[in-house]
Order: sequence, then C-alpha cells, then structure tokens
Amino acid sequence: MAPSIRLSPAARSLFDEPLAIAVQGLGPRQQVTLRTSLRDETGELFQACARYQAGADGELDLARCPALPGGSFSGLEPMGPLWALQPQKPFRRLVKRDVQSPFLLQLEVFEGHGEPPGRLLAQAQHERAFLRDGVRRVPVREGRIRATLFLPPGNGPFPGIIDLYGTGGGLPEYRACLLANYGFAVLALAFYGYEDLPKDMKEFHLEYFEEAINYMLQHTQVKGPGIGLLGISKGGDLCVSMASFLKGITATALINGSVANVGAVLRYKDVTIPPLGVNVKRIQVNKSGIADIVDVLNNPLEGPDRQSFIPLEKAECRFLFIVGQDDRNWKSEFFAVEGSKRLQAHGKEKPEIVCYPGAGHYIEPPFFPMCAASMHLLVGQPVVWGGEPKAHCEAQIDAWQQIQAFFLKHLTGKPSVTSNKL
Repeated sequence: MAPSIRLSPAARSLFDEPLAIAVQGLGPRQQVTLRTSLRDETGELFQACARYQAGADGELDLARCPALPGGSFSGLEPMGPLWALQPQKPFRRLVKRDVQSPFLLQLEVFEGHGEPPGRLLAQAQHERAFLRDGVRRVPVREGRIRATLFLPPGNGPFPGIIDLYGTGGGLPEYRACLLANYGFAVLALAFYGYEDLPKDMKEFHLEYFEEAINYMLQHTQVKGPGIGLLGISKGGDLCVSMASFLKGITATALINGSVANVGAVLRYKDVTIPPLGVNVKRIQVNKSGIADIVDVLNNPLEGPDRQSFIPLEKAECRFLFIVGQDDRNWKSEFFAVEGSKRLQAHGKEKPEIVCYPGAGHYIEPPFFPMCAASMHLLVGQPVVWGGEPKAHCEAQIDAWQQIQAFFLKHLTGKPSVTSNKL
C-alpha cells in the first residue's frame, strides 16, 4: 500500500484547534522527512521540516513518534509542523488578513533525511479556518468607529469584548473572530492607519474609544451591564486608559501591555497624558543588525515620566496581565507588577498575573508560529521580539484558555474549566 497522510479533522479545522497528523503505509522503521508549507495572502512562504523514523508497523503518528534532531524541531511535538513554521524571507510575521478564507496547509513526506529531501512519498492539503460555521462578520462604520463585529451563532445576547492590536495599525480581525467562535461578541477596533482614521501615532482621543464602548453596550446582541477589553502591546495600554477613564468596563485583559502611556499623547476631555520618554541611545544592535529595544523606554516611576503612568486605580474592573518573560519589546513583567502595586495601594483587588518563561512579545492565539524578529513601525528597523519557539507555543495555548476563562468569569459570572498553567 502506498504511503498516505492521515489528518484528523480530515479536511478542515479551526486555526487554534489541534490537528492530528499521521503517515501510514511506510516501511518498518523507514526514515522520512515531513515538510509543512503555508503561504500568507501576500504570497510569503512559511515552512517547517522534521525528520522521523516510522514505527515497526510502518506507521508514523506524530502523537507517538518523536522528531529526530536536525529539523525545525525535535522531540514529541504533535503540533510542531505548525508552530515551527518559519518565513523563508527574514522579518516576516504570519498574520491573517482575510478571516473569511482559510490558510491552506501543504504537507509532504519525503524519503530519507537528506538535504535536499529525497523522493516525494505522499502529500496532503488541509484548510486552517478562522470562522466557525454560523459566526457573523459585521463591518461597523457608525459615527467615527471603524471596526468589525463578530457575533457567535445562536440567539444572544453574548458577553461583549473590544479587541485592540498594537503599533502595526490597521484592522486585524483574526484574534477577534477566533474568540467569537467561543461565544463572545467581539469588536475588532481600528484606531489608526486605517481608512479615514489618523495615518500615524501622534495622539489618541479616548472619546473615539468611548464611542466604541457605547456602541457595544447599546447593541442588542451584547449582554451587559459591562464589557471586556483585550489588548496586546500598544493596544494593552490603550485598554488600561479606557478602563481608567471610561464607564462600562467590567474586565480588562492585557497581553504584554504597558501601564504607562506609550508612543503618543493621550487626551480625554481636559486630561492629557504624555507618552513615556525614550532614549534611543539604549538601543542595542546585535551581530545580525537587528535592534533590541527592551531598554529604550524610561522608567515611569521616576521624575517627569511619572506623568505617563496611567491612573489605573480609577478603573472599576478586574485586570488580567498575560506576561511573556522573554518579551524584548519592553518590560512587560515590570509593568504588570507595578500596575498590581498601584491597584493594591489604592485598595483595589489584586489583578491576575500569568507569567510565561521563554515567551516573547507577540503572544498570539494558539499555533501561530513565533515571530523572532520583524519590522517595528516606530523604530523603523527590524527588532527582536524575544521568545523560544516551543515555550512560546505552549504559552499561547495556555494564555488563550486563561483569557477565555477570565472573560467568562467576569462577564457572565460562570466559572469555566481552564487548563493548568503549562
């Protein structure tokens, strides 16, 4: 019988779901190379290769057979072919632009462990989708709001969340729609670099974000009385500012966020919060010419920079800090700890802080490959983001559960079964 690749689910799965991969019909203990490939919407190629030896029965099941040294990963890693995908051009990060179409994953099995690989023995394709059947994608252009609302299948109302990304700008939708697959009404909100919004990060007005909160609170499919906020990087400190000054927020989750205002002036009515000072002389450039910017920001506890510390003690919500302890963008763990101290000093509840050793800055939904370095719009050159691929992948899986459990608990009052920290 000719070798063939067996996948479960067979043809299509959600991007954040595990995929079981096996190869059958090989010779006893036959040595093979498994290569996975995926192209993003701009045509950039991401690939991973792993070396295996089939079992005595000619079966290769990635859940039971460890990858041998010499490939993109080694050891027992059933999802290694996905999380180890790396761009074939440097400084590319895998993102999904059009969530209505799946990524197409190509799997190929080659004879032996040679470079280049030997004869092609088997191949398969698999769709990695972003929208569960029945999830509705609703473009929102109300007043100044530029956003996309994702509504789960069924009759609401659903717990509502506003989702913010970072300095890349635009309107990333992939995390919002993956979260909507689990029963949340999620508004992916653009705040600059999109349509008629400001082209660059000079200043932000919280009135814009207030419009988005009110839109959600008044929506018939959103369950009140309050909503959740989810932000990564610059989106994180915007969420802290929203929670501190605006009404209607019950729960705020930050992924490697800051508790100081960063990168742009923030205004709300008669309040102005300056951005945290920077010193570009503290940029370190490594041998490959990639910048390490982790020390660039000033300390928000010292001197005039204290004015950039967001008054999160004013917030009437619960906080969750997701921290990659190898974040090289900025000191996320320091920000989380200082935010916690500030809240407790003002008699507020201690926030949840979940730290992941070996995780870098871009903690994405599960199975997005770790981006080690890419262009930083504000720095104008490639920067390192930190992280070790396997630890980063495990952090993404666990953080995704932690975020959902946090919002379920505080937006619906229901405890959920969450995984133990990996």
